Amino acid sequence: MGESKVKSFVQEFKDFAMRGNVIDLAVGVIIGGAFNKIVTSIVNDVIMPPIGALIGGMDFKDLVIRLDGSTEPISLADATANGVPVLAYGSFINTVIDFILVAFCVFILVKVINTVHRKKNVEEVKEEPTTKTCPYCITEIALEATRCPNCTSQLEEAQASR
Repeated sequence: MGESKVKSFVQEFKDFAMRGNVIDLAVGVIIGGAFNKIVTSIVNDVIMPPIGALIGGMDFKDLVIRLDGSTEPISLADATANGVPVLAYGSFINTVIDFILVAFCVFILVKVINTVHRKKNVEEVKEEPTTKTCPYCITEIALEATRCPNCTSQLEEAQASR
């Protein structure tokens, strides 16, 4: 590539990277990652321990099916450390619950934002008009005006009360 093409490419990339949508997306991804950590902690530390207690005091993440033919119980950490092939359905269920909680929180957030936008739109619609149009020169004038400041026409009483 020629030097001018490289400069053009670099400038185009700068323009792209500094657009508002890209920066908004980056902020969203960062906040989403932090939010995901919170939800994962809630699932792993608050929701799953009581469920594990109900199924016999087992850590839910350790629910695995051994794929090596052995029936001896093994934890996920031990299976990983020893290279034992397992189907870690407990971790999968944790991830599904994580997803459901994140999706529910996003749903609630969007619902609240939509409600705020609807209330704002309703408030905008309810505003009374503060101007009227002069019938002679089509200029916007104050509602209480009896004479147009643009064309100096005398407005009739019926027009003034509109």
